[in-house]
Amino acid sequence: MPTLNIVLVEPEIPQNTGNISRTCAATGTRLHIVKPMGFTIDDKKLKRAGLDYWHLLDITYYENLDEFFEKNAGPFFYFTTKGQHVYADVSYPDGAYLMFGKETKGLPESLLRAHPERCVRLPMLNDDAARSLNLSNTVAVGVYEVLRQWGFPKLRTMGELHGTQD
Repeated sequence: MPTLNIVLVEPEIPQNTGNISRTCAATGTRLHIVKPMGFTIDDKKLKRAGLDYWHLLDITYYENLDEFFEKNAGPFFYFTTKGQHVYADVSYPDGAYLMFGKETKGLPESLLRAHPERCVRLPMLNDDAARSLNLSNTVAVGVYEVLRQWGFPKLRTMGELHGTQD
């Protein structure tokens, strides 16, 4: 099965990280968390958002971005409101890392400037009142776009109705 990686750089809100963890667990996506975090890993809000999926999660923690880049080779795709490419127009290879920054500031601008060809965004209205989407929603959109491109490997794509007709 192809490998997809989600990278959260300095996440601040436990509920977002919990929701993202649940998405990763349900899709077989690896999660990488770059510290510092704005909460502790045993935070009740984090555990509640992830529900009972923690045992399904493949997660790695890093002390900082330098350590993350030392241990991972990419290719990296940077999700940002500053991106010049639409996320769905990019072809994501096996082993792709989708990177997301902290809720209040996003990814470091120096990182984005160094890799403008790998900066992608979700289209939104051109309105200062709607600066960005929620982090966990953005991650889910990115994950499912990559999995769609790959044909949803190993994922169940059909449900089943049970019981009698209404």
